Amino acid sequence: MQLMGGTLRPGTISWTDLTVEDAENIRDFYHAVVGWTPAPISMGGYSDFVMNADGGEAVAGVCHARGHNADLPSVWLVYITVEDLDHSLEQCQRLGGTVLSPPRSHGGGRYCVIQDPAGAICALYQPPDAA
Repeated sequence: MQLMGGTLRPGTISWTDLTVEDAENIRDFYHAVVGWTPAPISMGGYSDFVMNADGGEAVAGVCHARGHNADLPSVWLVYITVEDLDHSLEQCQRLGGTVLSPPRSHGGGRYCVIQDPAGAICALYQPPDAA
């Protein structure tokens, strides 16, 4: 996961990833269909891809369903910025949501994947400056 540029504010979508079995094929699909230019990002033994818009701005990720992404669903997963990941997880579970993927560290911050009571899935991201 590489976050979109700008200041990360709680309650905003800061990134989106798609995790799939065949990331190269899906990378090429989105390159042809929407014009994104892929850039490999090393995952230690393989590469996932940051997808860049026409001006070079990173807009999304296409990832292999392996390593720390092995348990993620094959959906466009939005990352919503939160101030306090632990508090957000407590509220999620208290209100009938489910933690699908436990908190993990990334770039000094932390994230996890949840499912809301209606079945929708998203990731919650606490940036390093809020950690």
